[in-house]
Amino acid sequence: MTSPLEQKKIKIAGPSVVTANRTWDGIVVYRTAAKSWSADLSEAAIVRNSDEAKALLAESVADDVGAIGPYIAPVQVGADGKIEPGNLREQIRRTGVTIGSSVQA
Repeated sequence: MTSPLEQKKIKIAGPSVVTANRTWDGIVVYRTAAKSWSADLSEAAIVRNSDEAKALLAESVADDVGAIGPYIAPVQVGADGKIEPGNLREQIRRTGVTIGSSVQA
């Protein structure tokens, strides 16, 4: 029997990270290359293909003590190396409430 992760086709169209919510306070966190979680997007491990994404997601799911609900999210990497959320959903998760904020589509 295969796991749901093995059955699910993962397609990514550019740089991506694994994100989740920290278990004790719900803060948005990102999986790091050091196999831990960080609230700082700049510390996130970036994957660029489906195999890397599957491996990072599987590792993240196994760590159900540190964070819950991990999934793959797109990011944009600037010429200067700065990492930014790759879509509106992730911008909102990172900055919080949209009323009176500067989040733009």
